[in-house]
Amino acid sequence: MSLADRAPLATAWTLALLAASLVPAGEARAQETDAPAATPVPQLTAPDAVDMRQMADPLDIDPLAPLDQLPGMEVDWPEGDDVPAWPGEFATEDALPADTQSADAADSANPDSVATGADDVRDGLVAAVPVGETGSASESTDVEADTRRAERQAERQAERQQRRAERRSLREIDDGDVRYRVVVNFEPTADLQALDQGAFTDRFRLLSALETLSDDDANLAQVNRRARDDRELLDNILHVYGYYDGDVRNSIARIEGEERVALTFDITTGPVYTLSSIDLAGLDAVGVDVPAMREVFGMAAGDTANSDKIVAGRLALLTRLLETGFAFAQTGEPDLLIDHELRSAALTVPVTPGGQYRFGDIVVGDDSLFGSRHLQRIARFDNGDIFQASDVDDLRRAILATGLVSTVTLTPVAALPPQGTEPGTVDIAVETAAAPLRTVAGALGYGTGEGIRAEVSWEHRNLFPPEGAVRARAVGGTQEQLLNLVYRRNNFMTRDRVLTAQVLASNINRDAFEARTFLVAGSLERQTNLIFQKKWTWSLGAELVLTDERDGRGRIDGGARRTFFIAAAPVSLMYDGSDDLLDPKSGFRLGGRVSPEFSLQSGSQAYARIQLDGSYYQPVSERIVLAGRVRLGSTLGADRFEIAPSRRFYAGGGGSVRGYGFQRIGPRDGNDDPIGGNGLAEFSLEARVRFGAFGIVPFFDAGNVYADSLPDLTGMRYGAGVGVRYYSSFGPLRIDVATPLNRQTGDSRIGVYISLGQAF
Repeated sequence: MSLADRAPLATAWTLALLAASLVPAGEARAQETDAPAATPVPQLTAPDAVDMRQMADPLDIDPLAPLDQLPGMEVDWPEGDDVPAWPGEFATEDALPADTQSADAADSANPDSVATGADDVRDGLVAAVPVGETGSASESTDVEADTRRAERQAERQAERQQRRAERRSLREIDDGDVRYRVVVNFEPTADLQALDQGAFTDRFRLLSALETLSDDDANLAQVNRRARDDRELLDNILHVYGYYDGDVRNSIARIEGEERVALTFDITTGPVYTLSSIDLAGLDAVGVDVPAMREVFGMAAGDTANSDKIVAGRLALLTRLLETGFAFAQTGEPDLLIDHELRSAALTVPVTPGGQYRFGDIVVGDDSLFGSRHLQRIARFDNGDIFQASDVDDLRRAILATGLVSTVTLTPVAALPPQGTEPGTVDIAVETAAAPLRTVAGALGYGTGEGIRAEVSWEHRNLFPPEGAVRARAVGGTQEQLLNLVYRRNNFMTRDRVLTAQVLASNINRDAFEARTFLVAGSLERQTNLIFQKKWTWSLGAELVLTDERDGRGRIDGGARRTFFIAAAPVSLMYDGSDDLLDPKSGFRLGGRVSPEFSLQSGSQAYARIQLDGSYYQPVSERIVLAGRVRLGSTLGADRFEIAPSRRFYAGGGGSVRGYGFQRIGPRDGNDDPIGGNGLAEFSLEARVRFGAFGIVPFFDAGNVYADSLPDLTGMRYGAGVGVRYYSSFGPLRIDVATPLNRQTGDSRIGVYISLGQAF
């Protein structure tokens, strides 16, 4: 039996039970009527009482049997006609002008009617005639009142017609994809001066449902929902800035001549609330400099009850506690008690300092990568220093910068509690997860100036713990073959110091020279990296080079190869005042390198190679950055033909003057091959224009190589072109296409350069 079949039977059974119970009650009422007033009313019960517990179910319903499936239910999606009844407002509960509110209600009931006397009574233009009194409202008014009433009726009728026209206009564009524009207006008031309208509007647009979903299809009903959410959002933002009596009114209207609507929010801020009191509860603890902490909080009684400033003050207070030894300090959620009558707020911020501590030991759970001693070497704090949370964070970043770990967690652990005014001791527990330590890499490429080139490398970044890396590299190509073995130890003896030793054997056959070289070199340096971009970096090195070389002149006249034994001590110093290592947008960089060298080849020759580099970055707008570069080089103390061809200056290529081949700029021999020089000058200018993740970079380069040591800036070669940048998470990818403007014989018309990072 279905549920529908059981319903009539159940109803009949219920009525029968009610009838049975009502019959005795009727008899009782009759007896009560006939009885004397003083006679007590007896307690009556039904003569044939039914025991419901023993009664069988006449419908024979099994309570455990499943019910038949209910019919399906569907709710239709709002159609275009479901627009707000009043097109000047989003919702009926929005505040309407007092003189049109009741008239609009009448429109909803009878939109084609005209204003009548009943409307006058409803709108308060005339008084209603009390029931029972003779005469009419028109008899109690004079001619002037009749005229005013007629004018008002005409105005209301015009309003009705306008509203109907607006409704029709909105329905015409309600095709399920309504386009709109959001406008925020502030009503001018005295308290508005305390509000940063720009910051307010920016915050609203960042969080606005209308702005976030502006590209999604929506009908007017959905746009209405978004607008109501945004009105609540504006109310909340007003509270953030201390306006608790603000009023937000919203309206919608079709933009004349366009297939979209304007969504307007008119904001009246009302008076701004101020802080009546500030209670930093719990701040008065041992070791806490209370006056300094209140100053750090940055707010006082009488200040605006701005939630942003309260949150910032709480963070500043917690940061100062963590920086002055209170390793376990906490601050609770601010409590703001609003008094609408006084237009003020009482602020309470719970503070739990938790005692002052000094640094103890660094404890490493797994010392397979590095032990406690090594981490203490790279930490910027010593045992016994007052605890500072920034030092702990710095150590965490330094561990990540090693490249040996994928994750690292540093946890302060109380080793000795404070004793009276004496700070306690806190150890730093270090937990790490090792990153992959071995890397195998390969590259294959072709360049018009360098030919085919293939490279393969293997690296173990912690073969000799701690941080002792070994890298083997091999290069094979049409112009270069190379084997290189490098040992590198980061954080050598102290933080940020790098020890490098390498052995290299190479064979180079380029247009400029041929060289078979064996090199042994070592250096001690301070380097920069992506995590810690350092202002100052330096390098001290030593090189021993045995090289057998021949330049273009030797190839022409059949001259023999010359063997050079060179000892060099290169020194470099650089200052980096830019804002980014791979993609600088402001600041400048200056660097210098001096390499005193002593060469033995049919006699001895001492000379010095000097190179200066500078670059400058100037933002023009949020999207455009102008960048300039200059490079000057000079070899002092020897003629260019007295030094090895590989130690001379060359220019041209992607990192030099774009548009020209690699090392193709400068003096040339009889075969039109470059022979290098003792002087160098290069200049570059770029305009870096960015559009989201991509950018366009028009550029102009100039440069030349000179036989003399001092460049005289004559005979400059110019190149120009345009580049494309893709700004990835690890830096910009560069593709530059350039052409030489005053090319020489043998120069290509187009040069293409691809690399990671900006050109300079």
